[in-house]
Amino acid sequence: MAQLQDKVIAITGAASGIGAATARLAAARGASGLALSDINEDALSKIVDEIKAKSTGTKVTSTRLDVSDSNQVDAWIAATVKEFGRLDGAANIAGVEGLPGEKVFANIVDISNERWDYIMKINLTGVFYCLRAQLRVMDRGGSVLNVASLAGLMGRPGIGAYSTSKHGVVGLSRTAAKEVGERGIRVNALAPGPIETPMLKRLLSDGDSEDRPVTNTYKTLPLQRLGTADDMAKTICFVLSDDSSYTTGATFSADGGVAC
Repeated sequence: MAQLQDKVIAITGAASGIGAATARLAAARGASGLALSDINEDALSKIVDEIKAKSTGTKVTSTRLDVSDSNQVDAWIAATVKEFGRLDGAANIAGVEGLPGEKVFANIVDISNERWDYIMKINLTGVFYCLRAQLRVMDRGGSVLNVASLAGLMGRPGIGAYSTSKHGVVGLSRTAAKEVGERGIRVNALAPGPIETPMLKRLLSDGDSEDRPVTNTYKTLPLQRLGTADDMAKTICFVLSDDSSYTTGATFSADGGVAC
């Protein structure tokens, strides 16, 4: 299967979880160029080395990137176009669930300014910076996938800042789809449910997580299993490919049936 044959793809959050799985699959599906980025430079280097060792036709670059810094984002996309000559697709996956070292859950009345600002600047403002830079250089046929969340489609008590940021990603994606559709560029969002990633482990390990509606929801999944990063990567690569050429402004619910 070569859905991404000869395409140049940019991916944020590529050092682990869904981002790393997407990078691996994009190479396997024929991408000619991958511009991978993450704040964790050491982990990103390992993914790049792994892809280079397995792939014979994919050129890979890596960039340490703080998506909340617009200058860094603009420089990354400019370097991508300079290296590969164009940008065909992008997956904006980088995200956080809370401040480093803090508990995941906090009701709205207990959310600090610092927590709110930190989550928003990465999950929403960071996606905006990336999307803006990507759309400025894309030509007809381009496709962008922004990772939102099940929490971007419904209220999720105890993770108000995260949920709000992901609702914003859905709205941003829908608006962008209407703005750039006439240019032949598509913009969609992905709303993962419970996926076996480091982020979910942190969520489930929070002290009182067993009593939270967010985690209780996962016990009654219609598919009766957690999703995997590879599950999400397959959906993302489909959206970035020409196989989804008539789909834009959509939010793909990949949640095991939680929201059905």
